Amino acid sequence: MDRDRYVDSLRALAIVLVVCGHWLITGLVRGPGGDIDAPELLAVVPWTQWLTLVFQIMPLFFLAGGHGAAGSWERQRASGGTAAGWVRRRSVRLLLPTGVYSGLVLLSVGIAAGMGVDPYTLSLVGWAMAMQFWFLPVYLVLGALTPVLHTAHRRWGARVPVVMGAVALAIGAVVVAGGLSYVGPLNYVLVWGVAYQLGFCWRDGLLGRGRAVPAVLAVGGGLAFALLVGLGPFPVSLIRVTGQQPGNTDPPSAAMLAWAVAQVGVCLLVAPAVRRGLARERVWRPVRAVAGASMNLYLWHMLPVLVIAAAFYLTGLAPEPAFGSAAWWVLRVPWLLVLGVVMAGVLSALRPLERGLSAAYERVRPDAGPRRAWTLWLGLLVCVAALSRFAVQGFAHDGRFPVLPAVGLVAGLALVLAPGARRVPLRPDGPGRRSALKGAA
Repeated sequence: MDRDRYVDSLRALAIVLVVCGHWLITGLVRGPGGDIDAPELLAVVPWTQWLTLVFQIMPLFFLAGGHGAAGSWERQRASGGTAAGWVRRRSVRLLLPTGVYSGLVLLSVGIAAGMGVDPYTLSLVGWAMAMQFWFLPVYLVLGALTPVLHTAHRRWGARVPVVMGAVALAIGAVVVAGGLSYVGPLNYVLVWGVAYQLGFCWRDGLLGRGRAVPAVLAVGGGLAFALLVGLGPFPVSLIRVTGQQPGNTDPPSAAMLAWAVAQVGVCLLVAPAVRRGLARERVWRPVRAVAGASMNLYLWHMLPVLVIAAAFYLTGLAPEPAFGSAAWWVLRVPWLLVLGVVMAGVLSALRPLERGLSAAYERVRPDAGPRRAWTLWLGLLVCVAALSRFAVQGFAHDGRFPVLPAVGLVAGLALVLAPGARRVPLRPDGPGRRSALKGAA
C-alpha cells in the first residue's frame, strides 16, 4: 500500500523544527571557574518567546499520527486482528528505541555519579537529555486509546474532537481559576488528542474536500489564539518558561488548543500544493530520509550539544559574546551548522543499532496479542509513569541516579515485550478449528 507522502513529510517537518528550536534556544555560558551553565533564553530575552510560534508544530505530528493510526487500525480490524495485538505492536515501535536510548543515558549517569561528577552538572545534563520526553507518554496513551477513539470516530465523526476540545477548555478554565489543579494533566490527552482525532477526520474526508473548512480552522484558531494571548491570561510562548503562570504547555492550555486548530487548518490548505511538490522524486528523497531517521533524531538531538560543550566550552575555545547580544545571534548560524554535522555523525553511528531494532520490531507479530492482555496494559501504564517522571525531572534529578523510574521503565518494557500469543487460524475442519473453539469456550 502506498504511503501518503504528505503525511510522512509532516512528521519529518515537526521533528526537524522541534530539534532546530531546541538547538536555537540552547545557549551555553562558561563561568569564571570553568563550569558550564545554560541560561533560559526565553526568560532572559523575552522577545524570543515569539519564535516558539514557528518551532512549536508538534500538533502536526499528532495530526499525522492520527491519520496513520486510523489506516493501520482499520487494516488490523479488517484482517481480524485484536486491539491488544495492534496496541502492543505500535507501542513496541516507540518503546524499543526509547528503551535503548534511556538505558544508555542511565548507564552514563550511573558511571558519572560513581566518578563523583558535580551533582549540578549531572542534573543539568540529565535534564537536557530528557527534555524531549514529554511527547512520549502522551503519544503512548493516545496509541493505546486508538481502538476506542476510532470507534467513537466511526459513530460520531467530527463531533468527537469538538467535544474533546470543549472538555479541555472547561478543564483549562478550572486550572487557571486555581481550583482542582490535579485534573489539569487530562489536557495532555485532550488537547493533543484533538489534533490526533482530527487526523482520523482528515483521512476520512470529514474536514471538507474544498478550502472552506480548512480556512475556518486556520482563521478561527488564529483569532482565538490572538485573543487568548492579547486579552486573556496566556503568554505567547508555546514552550514552558520558568515562572510563567499560567503557561501554555504544562498542561496544554486553551491558547495551545487554538494554535493547534490553526495549524491543522493551514496544513490542510497547503496540502494540494505540497503534495504536487512531493510527487517529484528529487524532492521526496531527502524528506523520506529525514522521516526514516526521525525517531533517532528526536531522541538523540541533545547529544551534539553535549559534544560541542565538551569540545569548545569546557576547553575555552568557543567565542562568548554577551548572552543574547547581536554578536551572539550571529554565532547561532555556525552553532546550528556544527550541531547539524555532529548530529549527522550520530545518526550514521546509530544505523547498525537502528537496523537491529527494526529487525526486532518485525518479529512482533501484528496479528498476535499478548498472552494475557493485562500484562500489556500494566506495562504501558508503568512505562508512561516512568517516562513522565523523566520528562519532569530528567535522568539525574538533584544529581542522583533515578532508581525507581529506571526500574519501572525496565519492568514496563519487559511486560510490553513479553511474547505474544500465537494466533490460531480458524479452518472449517481439523485441529485448528477444534482448538480455537475450545479456547473460545
